[in-house]
Amino acid sequence: MFPEYDVIVVGAGHAGCEAAAAAANMGSKTLLVTMNMQTIAQMSCNPAMGGIAKGQIVREIDAMGGYSGIVTDLSMIQFRMLNRSKGPAMWSPRAQSDRMVFAAKWREMLEHTLNLDFYQDMVKGLLVKDKRVSGVITGLGHEIKAKAVVLTNGTFLNGIIHIGEKQFGGGRVAEKAASGITEQLVSLGFESDRLKTGTPPRVDGRSLDYTKMEVQEGDEDIVGFSFTDTEKISAKNQRCCWITYTSPEVHEILKTGFDRSPMFAGRIDGVGPRYCPSIEDKINRFADRDRHQLFVEPEGWNTVEIYVNGFSTSLPEDVQYKALRTVPGFENARLFRPGYAIEYDYFPPTQLTNTLETKLIGGLFFAGQINGTTGYEEAACQGLMAGINAHLNVHEQDALILKRSEAYIGVLIDDLINKGTEEPYRMFTSRAEYRTLLRQDNADARLTPLSYQLGLAKEERMEKIRQKNENVAGIKNILKNTVVTPDQINGFLESVNSSKITEKQRAEKILLRPNIELSDLSGALPFLDESLKNYSKEEMEQAAIQVKYDTYIEKEREIVTRMSEMESLTIPDSFDYGKLSSLGNEAKEKLNRIRPKTLGQASRISGINPSDVQILMVYMGR
Repeated sequence: MFPEYDVIVVGAGHAGCEAAAAAANMGSKTLLVTMNMQTIAQMSCNPAMGGIAKGQIVREIDAMGGYSGIVTDLSMIQFRMLNRSKGPAMWSPRAQSDRMVFAAKWREMLEHTLNLDFYQDMVKGLLVKDKRVSGVITGLGHEIKAKAVVLTNGTFLNGIIHIGEKQFGGGRVAEKAASGITEQLVSLGFESDRLKTGTPPRVDGRSLDYTKMEVQEGDEDIVGFSFTDTEKISAKNQRCCWITYTSPEVHEILKTGFDRSPMFAGRIDGVGPRYCPSIEDKINRFADRDRHQLFVEPEGWNTVEIYVNGFSTSLPEDVQYKALRTVPGFENARLFRPGYAIEYDYFPPTQLTNTLETKLIGGLFFAGQINGTTGYEEAACQGLMAGINAHLNVHEQDALILKRSEAYIGVLIDDLINKGTEEPYRMFTSRAEYRTLLRQDNADARLTPLSYQLGLAKEERMEKIRQKNENVAGIKNILKNTVVTPDQINGFLESVNSSKITEKQRAEKILLRPNIELSDLSGALPFLDESLKNYSKEEMEQAAIQVKYDTYIEKEREIVTRMSEMESLTIPDSFDYGKLSSLGNEAKEKLNRIRPKTLGQASRISGINPSDVQILMVYMGR
């Protein structure tokens, strides 16, 4: 009934979709197995993509030939570039998506992907022979052979849903949990644990009074996520979001349900996400706060369903309902469904190599929430990398490993496999030490050449990058060679409260001033404007960033060069840490468990300090 596949991907969430697309687009005969074909790429939580650091990840996925950026651009109902008041390293795109259009576009793109088959069934086990995966076993009893398997099970592994004192099995509301895989993996020697996440109530938008809330409109300039020419929403057609707040009265009502809370009553063992806590957790942890911000987000173009971002909860339904109706604008709110918490199995990611292949079983890859992460974007980028490396593994080609200096994706994977996580991991700009290099605006320049080498990016996309780089260099050259006199520029400088010049200056030097933008400068100098008229807004912005931040960029590149020396110091697989009497027991235990490939990787393991690294360097003859 089934042919033998190169790669089988289990689960069709954000990680599974990217994994399947990547493996198939690189030429592997791929099967995507999902428990429900109607929930492919489901936005289980909020209907949005991107945000702080997450937006950078989506742009990196796009530059690497993934689908998330394109699908988001095709389904967005609002776009905002966050942190515009800060430096470019902090700018982060975010979009509200139409939940149903998002999933439909994903399925449409997957169905048009060559080499990709689909099958609806639950995978209950793996076929393993001689410490290498050889396929999967489904709930209907089928044994499907494959040379590599990517597990992207999300919250479905032995998932339990909690609402107040009620609890029942499920991977999402109204969808059954998956069993069998955890038990088999544990029997094979894997370590598993439990995490939890939550989701807020959905309400009927027709029952809300938006006049009592702050309106939050989208940007006038829609940048989007994909570097392709994907059609994007027009600025004037965007849907609004709104902001409202809880109050001491809301908090008091919520507290009446704490004795029935699964979290406080100890019915939930798993640890929840630190940076996206439930409303009851926020009230408990931040007792001095008399209000918390809520974002009121529409679920799509043609639905009245509203997502109440910031009100994630697993309290009893009656308490949720009563408290919600005390929030300004929600006095007559009607619930579509209550919020709930979900507890599920995950596998500490220190059990993986930096290709996301497991150390115990060859050809078996983990991606997404099974690795302890939270967020669509974090899952999608892991899926992309697992799919790429599964293909490379099957075809006996060198693995693809993104460095911390190359991508946020590299930071995320490096963090997971070296530091592990005991709570759902979420990406932040602060986790990336080279964030000036890893901006959202240059993800295409950083990663498209690599994607092109892999066969994911097509020739026209590579040519677009070549042309963009050439044009950016052209703009910088114009700025370097354009000389401005005091009488030409001083009037403009005075208008923006910048000191006047007393002698001729190059345009690039004037652009270095913090309150001067290239668009304003060219607007004040007609001859400069004429020289730049054939360049795009994107190219102009890129050139301006490179001019303004050149010193910082060069400093980071120097640091990367120095650190790369440590990254190149390979530690033999057979290295015996036990013989190093100078190393502490904690260092020995962690180094033996994680088995870092390089000295640089060893230095980033939680609990390994600089003196431990120096000891290793001495024993390695450095």
